Amino acid sequence: MGINPDERMDSLAVGQRVRRCVIITGMSGGGKSTALHMLEDRGMYAIDNIPPALLPQLFSVLSRHEGAVQNGVAAVVDVRGDRLLKDLFSVIEMLRKKGVSVTVLFLDASEKVLLQRFEKTRRRHPLASDISIIEAIGIERVELSPILEWADSIIDTSDTDLAGLREKLGCELDVSPVIPIVLFTSFGFKYGIPQDSDYVFDVRFLPNPYYVSELRPLSGKSEKVQTYMESFAETEEFIAKLLNLLEFAFPLYANTGKHQMQIAIGCTGGRHRSVAIVEKIARDFTSGKCMVRHRDIDKEQVGT
Repeated sequence: MGINPDERMDSLAVGQRVRRCVIITGMSGGGKSTALHMLEDRGMYAIDNIPPALLPQLFSVLSRHEGAVQNGVAAVVDVRGDRLLKDLFSVIEMLRKKGVSVTVLFLDASEKVLLQRFEKTRRRHPLASDISIIEAIGIERVELSPILEWADSIIDTSDTDLAGLREKLGCELDVSPVIPIVLFTSFGFKYGIPQDSDYVFDVRFLPNPYYVSELRPLSGKSEKVQTYMESFAETEEFIAKLLNLLEFAFPLYANTGKHQMQIAIGCTGGRHRSVAIVEKIARDFTSGKCMVRHRDIDKEQVGT
């Protein structure tokens, strides 16, 4: 029994919640998975290799998903769907009639580049079960030619690197760029260095508030502890030089597509010096959005 997308769509009232869909299609090896991950990083709900006829049902389920409602759905549809791919055109027309903004993105590349990518990754072409890769590429191009003519946007990735593809996606699809975040983490060396850190700085050379009786019960979040720390010239000089380094490095990290850079600052126990320094640097950092985490601030402080 055939699927009637219109009846399914009417019963699920899909367009009332999820209002945007990017259909990613194109040649195998053209960069569809990479594009899907990039759109997912930008907040879209991502799904790979879905039969087109299931999109209305998926939209209904995702009406309860905040990210999908706010940013839309990105779905890869390609020759792996075999005969199910024939439902694509009717489903797209039906979605648009129901108020869903649908963009068909076709990713392509030259035969030479596609062949090189398959040889490099050693992955099997989905159509190359009993024929050569170059023959499979030719067959796939013929099968996808109707979709190519239907595409709203075509990106040739033959000479495009990751940064270039990210930029083209932003321009072609008008999606908001990812806002990189720097995470400042204070920690105690006695409890181990955060393993996911990009930079680790040791502030155990700075004067220790632990040895000031009135400051010992407090933490580096206390104004008294921060004032004490900032009263030393070496603290001010260290903060100034560290901020200068981070203000320089963070935009370079962001340009590579890295969405988060973690700066770990440690003292012995992770309660006084590292916390105070993190609080100060986070307040003065101006190159991007930042978050603060004090990993060990509440751990028992013995012999710090």
